[in-house]
Amino acid sequence: MPNIEESADMSLVSGSVEAPVPRGAPVRHAMPLNAGLVGPLCATPVLDQEEGGASVAPPSNYRGTVALSMLDRIGCGYLVLEDRRKIVEANATARLILGREAGSVQGLDQLTSAFKRLIARAPNRPSLGPLTWIVISDKDDAPLVLNQVADDMPDGTSVVMLLDLDAHLEPNPFMLQRMFGLTMAETRLAIQMARGDVPADVARSRRLSRTTIRSQLASVFAKTQTRRQAELVTLLARVAVLP
Repeated sequence: MPNIEESADMSLVSGSVEAPVPRGAPVRHAMPLNAGLVGPLCATPVLDQEEGGASVAPPSNYRGTVALSMLDRIGCGYLVLEDRRKIVEANATARLILGREAGSVQGLDQLTSAFKRLIARAPNRPSLGPLTWIVISDKDDAPLVLNQVADDMPDGTSVVMLLDLDAHLEPNPFMLQRMFGLTMAETRLAIQMARGDVPADVARSRRLSRTTIRSQLASVFAKTQTRRQAELVTLLARVAVLP
């Protein structure tokens, strides 16, 4: 994970970073929008029940539900912690990320335990603020914890956003066909190119001639109005947030 230098609006303090504004970052890792631990990843936010039957109340308004669903679509984990210790709400992406810490995160107690293990790997034992961003990468075992100012948060409540730098959102194939008029073969090729495959490897894996793959790729470029693989990858990354 690249080092973060101190700047006018972000300072590194005790392993955490104070930032008055959120920082965006690309996500990479095979995470199709139609995947998830409980139902589709792009479905409405996944909330859980405590052991013993006490349920966690869902967001009280439709806008909140839609907002959490959009966080799933862009591959951003969302947690709410009471007393900055116990998880009471989590979306599907957060479950997916924390599942790698514990293997099984069926209940909120297991989610909380997995989250504590994640935080324990951060340097200098950073504390959670009202709004905290945690950046995770397979290339660096230690997560980066960034605290953001949030004056309107209830006392003792922490909202945690989880950003996995190794996540990669893949577009819905049917959306590609609808938007750009791609054939099934062209759609498959476009997704493989977005994953970083090269035409020669695609031809080999699909047992097709390089001439056929080059022809399909030329059609994909023409229909998507792109000219290079890098442009196609950028375009498909944007389309991936669509349902």
